[in-house]
Order: sequence, then structure tokens, then C-alpha cells
Amino acid sequence: MFTNNTFGKTVDILQRTMDVSLTRREVIANNISNAETPNFKRTDVNFEASLARALSSENAPKGLEAKMSSSSHIPFNRPVDYKSVQPRFVLDYLTQSKNNGNNVDIEQETMAATQNQMMYELMTSTISSQFKRINMVLR
Repeated sequence: MFTNNTFGKTVDILQRTMDVSLTRREVIANNISNAETPNFKRTDVNFEASLARALSSENAPKGLEAKMSSSSHIPFNRPVDYKSVQPRFVLDYLTQSKNNGNNVDIEQETMAATQNQMMYELMTSTISSQFKRINMVLR
């Protein structure tokens, strides 16, 4: 019913971002639980930047068209569907904060968990207000 309008797109993006937020919470909890494990490398979840690039590619100007003589050629300005964007798990091999090879900083992980929780609460209130608006219109 609402799949081909801005309301449906907004709700879908919020739902996807909330799912990634739950995944990020699990990753942060795993990082914290392995804070004293020798040679453990922390993991991070990247999603929002890829989603922003996909959303901006939908409205990007066409620009220069590439001549493609083969189906294997990649066009210059190909829009990316935001539904195809998936979270990416990144292992941090570059830093080391302890002598045992572990790079988990409890303070950093706690701040990331707090920020993630606040973003999740913001998204739930936003999606709630979206449905309140629909409810108000239907009355």
C-alpha cells in the first residue's frame, strides 16, 4: 500500500537502519566480552555511509554517458538501489592498545554502545511519529 511513496521508503530505510543497529549492538557486546582475550581484534559495522551513497546516487545528475560495446562494461553513473546495501563487518588490524595484541578499548566501546542505543531510540521515535501522522490522516 505504501511501498511506492516517500512514507514507505522512509519506513523501509528506518527499519533497515534499526536492524543494523541491533547487529551493531551484538558486535559491540562481542568486542567488550573479548576485551581481555589475547590477540583479539575489534570489529566495527559500516552501513550508514554506504546507504547515504546509494540514496545520493538515485538523484545524481546523469553526466557523461559511457559508450558500452559489451555487456561486461560498467557504466559511469549507475544508480545503486538502497535496498541492496548490506552492513559490512570490518576488523581493525591497524591498532593495538594492549601488550597482548588486543585492541579493544572499553571506554570507546562503551561510548559506541551508548551512541548506538541513542540512535536506536531516535529511530523508534521517528517511526512512531510517522505512524501517528498516518493515524491522524485516517481519522
